[in-house]
Amino acid sequence: MDRTELCALLHGQGVEYQLFEHPPAYTVEDILSYGLPEPELGAKNLFLRDKKKRNYCLLVAKDDRPLSIRDFEEKAGLGKLSFASEEDLMRFLKLTRGAVTPFGILSDETRTVRVFLDRYFEGGRIAVHPCENTATVYLHTADLVRLLRAHGSAVEYIDL
Repeated sequence: MDRTELCALLHGQGVEYQLFEHPPAYTVEDILSYGLPEPELGAKNLFLRDKKKRNYCLLVAKDDRPLSIRDFEEKAGLGKLSFASEEDLMRFLKLTRGAVTPFGILSDETRTVRVFLDRYFEGGRIAVHPCENTATVYLHTADLVRLLRAHGSAVEYIDL
């Protein structure tokens, strides 16, 4: 799914959103340097897998929070995790490194990847890439969760 298809989907679902274009952003620091509005809504996305490549998850966390994968494993009740490969990222989410976003879950045809959202975003809004790193979409977190769950994907909030 590309940005145009995603925006059409959001519009078709009646989701209110704002889209801001910017130069390519590969890191949180890149995004912050562009001076986008409401930086407190920014998210970082970690695509993780277990050692046997049976369990995959996308962790969507507040971008300025220190994050320990070990703490996340414990809180989520998961075994030892590491970053998934670029090949797995493309296979499951149809995304490239630097453009990881929860919207990629809409390309997970097998509904393999579980999504964990930082509880910080619950009841508010979130800013994420629209399947490419040259723009940022702002929307209500509840709308994002509704879209992912309607796709049949597992989504849960977690305290980080």
